[in-house]
Amino acid sequence: MIEAATVDRWLHELELAPLERAERDGISSWDLRLDGRRRPDVRVTLILDPATAMFLWVHYAPPLNDSFRVSYRQLLRWNDELPFVKFALSDDDRPVLTAEIEVHGLDRESMGLALVRLLAVCDLTYERAVVWLHPGLKQPPAMGRPSRQAALFDRFGARVGELLAAAVVDEDPAPD
Repeated sequence: MIEAATVDRWLHELELAPLERAERDGISSWDLRLDGRRRPDVRVTLILDPATAMFLWVHYAPPLNDSFRVSYRQLLRWNDELPFVKFALSDDDRPVLTAEIEVHGLDRESMGLALVRLLAVCDLTYERAVVWLHPGLKQPPAMGRPSRQAALFDRFGARVGELLAAAVVDEDPAPD
């Protein structure tokens, strides 16, 4: 059984410092702020239910204010195109990006790989999401600094190379 202290150790070994940690009814969570290679300050919550799985939850964008149909169609398309992750809408219409690791396959390597995969997807979809993340801009702003997770990408990036090198082709124009 994976315990919260084990995840604390893995985060430390991967040089990831939680902003906050909570525990309730045997479920533990960690809030992180991580950088992709292009997209800075991605909020990620890790939730460990020791009986079932670790859930990785990216707060992908603020609540959607645009044409819901267009945005929803884009999220569904990404669900079809991108492996091992799923986009959804939270109760407040905020797009979220999720991944899950079953407890029997959970270790430091699978957690690190899942985090890099989520960050790579955030980078890959950054151009398309600019209208949600930076209203009024046509292109995402440059990060302006090196990624704080460069070591994480160095360690796991080769295993998600298809995401790092790929480009999602959109058939629809960016949502307004």
